[in-house]
Amino acid sequence: MNDLIMLLLSAPLVSLLVSGASGLHVPFGVLVASVVTFIVIPLLLGSASRTLLRRKMGASWFEERYVAAFQPLTPLALLATLVLIFAFQAENLTSHFLHVLLIAVPIVIQVYTNASLAYGLMKLLGVPFDVAAPGALIGASNFFELAVATAIALYGAGSGAALATVVGVLVEVPVMLSVCSLCNRTRHYFPEPVLPSRSGITG
Repeated sequence: MNDLIMLLLSAPLVSLLVSGASGLHVPFGVLVASVVTFIVIPLLLGSASRTLLRRKMGASWFEERYVAAFQPLTPLALLATLVLIFAFQAENLTSHFLHVLLIAVPIVIQVYTNASLAYGLMKLLGVPFDVAAPGALIGASNFFELAVATAIALYGAGSGAALATVVGVLVEVPVMLSVCSLCNRTRHYFPEPVLPSRSGITG
């Protein structure tokens, strides 16, 4: 659902907010291309592989062999992306410390506020932990990777716009990890999921 919302609303919302807040004209084609590249293509590949391979090889093979094979690649791909992004912005990050700080502080506040609000509301509503924790993380997520791609395509890798989005990635990664750690430490406050009994299952 998160990806579908981003798919439908990302381009029009970015265009509306940027043009309304700063008066800048953002080519809608660039926004659509970014959404297609970073959301549509991965979503379609993931959905197609899941449907076809589960049907052909079975659910257990898909989960235990296919998905498991990608587990070590996921953090490596993320680290490689971050290294490349920061390499392009190394000079800006080191020479504009005050700007980086001014960008980072409101992002930190926003992420913790959104995560706390989502997590706290789900606790009050009695939502189980395995739903509440991912919900808090998704609620605090900002899709900075999409913003980085759009900023670089529009203004170049050394631009101020690219710097702002890179700071977002720089801040979001450790902050989201801390939110994840906090969720794990407070999981005992949430009700345990109710598993169906075998006697109640009909064949």
